[in-house]
Amino acid sequence: MCWLWVTVLLAAVVAQLEAVRDELRFASYYGDHMVLQQAPESAVLWGYGASGSKVVVTVTNGTSNQTKTTYVKNDIWTVTLEPVKAGGPYSLVATQISNSSMTVKLTDVLFGDVWLCGGQSNMAFTVSQVINASEELAQAVKYPHVRIFTAALEKSEVELLDLPRVDLPWTVPTPELLGHGNFTYFSAVCWLFGRDLHQNLGYPVGLVESCWGGTPVEAWSSTRALKKCSLAGTKDGMPLVEQVWENTVLWNAMIHPLLNMTIKGAIWYQGEDNTNYHQDQYNCSFPAMIDDWRMAFHEGSGGQTALDFPFGFVQICTDQKHSVKEEFPELRWHQTADYGFVPNPRMKRTFMAVSLDLPDEESPWGGIHPRYKQDVALRLTLGARAVAYGQSGVSFQGPFPEKCILDNYQLNVTFDKAIFFNKSVKEALFEVCFSEGQESCKPSTNWTSAPVTDWDQNSVLLKVGEYAGSVAALRYAWRDWPCDLKSCPVYSADRVLPAPPFILHRWPQ
Repeated sequence: MCWLWVTVLLAAVVAQLEAVRDELRFASYYGDHMVLQQAPESAVLWGYGASGSKVVVTVTNGTSNQTKTTYVKNDIWTVTLEPVKAGGPYSLVATQISNSSMTVKLTDVLFGDVWLCGGQSNMAFTVSQVINASEELAQAVKYPHVRIFTAALEKSEVELLDLPRVDLPWTVPTPELLGHGNFTYFSAVCWLFGRDLHQNLGYPVGLVESCWGGTPVEAWSSTRALKKCSLAGTKDGMPLVEQVWENTVLWNAMIHPLLNMTIKGAIWYQGEDNTNYHQDQYNCSFPAMIDDWRMAFHEGSGGQTALDFPFGFVQICTDQKHSVKEEFPELRWHQTADYGFVPNPRMKRTFMAVSLDLPDEESPWGGIHPRYKQDVALRLTLGARAVAYGQSGVSFQGPFPEKCILDNYQLNVTFDKAIFFNKSVKEALFEVCFSEGQESCKPSTNWTSAPVTDWDQNSVLLKVGEYAGSVAALRYAWRDWPCDLKSCPVYSADRVLPAPPFILHRWPQ
């Protein structure tokens, strides 16, 4: 009798599993209140059902509708909608036609631009942790057309088709959701960026957060991308994290499942944990990750996500105020593929928010986690408006040196745009390296301060002394913590954008 009961119980469990497998449902990141990518791109929808059955998907807002039909293959169905202009709300109905028909309905669906937000703890840093947090949280209800979604923290040794878990399903923002808890949801940089974009664009914006604190770029990269930088076989741990991170485990669990989603672009805040882990390869691994994400999202969405979708990132801020180590300035340089600015020939359609002038000595979470995320988001938004949306006349890059001319004992540095020189700073942060031959200057080389003796609207004049003819390199702001809050020496003429750190070599490297 006991064996009969076990047999009946197992049969019931198997039947239940079969029913779940055949159940019509959407993939994890579709739901009420979501934002789908607007025209001219087409949104991709997919989910699960009974193999062989027909699925009919209808999208309607009461005045217009479209219907798409597909079939379930290997328990998966997929449809690509016709392009839909920004707006809403829409209802989305999926009906499975088989022996036992079933229907799933999603409501309050908007069409707009979808942005993916990735990285480590400074991206996970929530709205409740920023400067003026209560004021920012109170503003949430004013932006019902900026919708938010957060993937749960998961790792996987293999590429997953769907997200294992969801922390925050698609929802209309509230103060409680934006300030759920420290380093949980919702990302301050992601929210403030999306909010600023929505204010400028005037239509819905969807924000998908997928980030994890204390993570290296290798964990977010596919094996395919890491092979391009000879990093595919490395699995050693890092000294700055509490756990050993293996390659690709976050790509597998938190990025690969999203590939079928049509997105407008991505923003990224990461790099601190690569200052002491494969730092020298970051000038390869980071651009390679961007290239690979672009290719993968393009293919995963059936060509709907642009092959060169815009990718914005934050150049890392500061860590220790009196540190003489150069890991942070080196990493900042490598974030630009060693060009010092973006977009550049290696990193096309990218934009960068310089943040080295936003240190926060009083941050409860340490100097590596500054609270001034509003400035970061503003700078990212300017980059998106210029690069992603092609808005003319938008200044989004700080001044960068265009040419350097030696004149007697002075070096004239001319920038590519008008500058504001902050004469109140104690140190101008320009340094030179001397070399009698054509030896290159290394970080360990003895660098000498080059004081600013004069300046105008486009240039600064540096005193380099009697050995001016031996100047082999010039660098600027090459420190972990180069200046106080918004008090670096060189800014754009409107005082909004700081000059990025740079190092210029007279001799080829």
